[in-house]
Amino acid sequence: MKKFLSFLILSAFVLVLAACGTKEESTTNETTDEGTATEETETKALKVGASNGLHDLILEQAKPILAEQGVELEIVPYQDYVMPNQDLESGDLDANYFQHIPYLENEMKEKGYDFVNAGGIHIEPIGIYSQKYKSLDELPDGATIIISNSVTDQGRILSMLEVEGLIKLADGIDKTAATIKDIVENPKNLVIDDSSAPEMLVTYYEEGEGDAVVINSNFAIDAGINPMEDSIAIEGSESPYVNVIAVRSEDKDNEAIKKLVEVLRSKEVQDFIVKEWGGAVVPVSE
Repeated sequence: MKKFLSFLILSAFVLVLAACGTKEESTTNETTDEGTATEETETKALKVGASNGLHDLILEQAKPILAEQGVELEIVPYQDYVMPNQDLESGDLDANYFQHIPYLENEMKEKGYDFVNAGGIHIEPIGIYSQKYKSLDELPDGATIIISNSVTDQGRILSMLEVEGLIKLADGIDKTAATIKDIVENPKNLVIDDSSAPEMLVTYYEEGEGDAVVINSNFAIDAGINPMEDSIAIEGSESPYVNVIAVRSEDKDNEAIKKLVEVLRSKEVQDFIVKEWGGAVVPVSE
């Protein structure tokens, strides 16, 4: 009888241990499963297209900060102004970071893109460069200035030339959309050549084409040209041409996008912009 009772007690003890072991294992698995599910829920992948040599470098600074906030950032570099919007529209990108507001608005108007501006990050002042002259005052009568053939660039460039006193544009026009036809005064009889693609302007400057060349800062920086040191004139920081994060309208409330903009506007990233480009790229906070 005693042996039988001992057997029952031992059996019960073994069953209790087995049950406890099963419970602990199940809890561990549940915790692991829940942890995995939580991780999958919290970690968001974000694929962002960016101009090579500037926008992508700024995004690289944001990448580790975003990782800490559960956003895995993939940066796709581009060399042109056409594909980033096409790839955003097709869904190959979640956002892009390469264009200023007038360019974005013009792209949406002309191509029917359903995009929104998720937030401004910085301004890239355009500069005027010359291999022949050290200031705009030295430009001779009839000098040739080579500018971009991009419609959205031309209004900006012509407005700058007006600020510098080289030309005068017609009153009452939208200067962001100004063209050569809107010039009403040209005291130096400047020849403004607007036939060149934006990405070719650096080459023309380096080869000494024309008397002066107007170049966007991102192309200049990518070519190793310092806008602050090498230009003979540079656009003021009050420029309305803010570079923005663009997204499809359906993603305007995407939390990962909001985190991206917040991080890009953070002091850490803005300090990097100022230090890296010394005023050639100017951060904005809103």
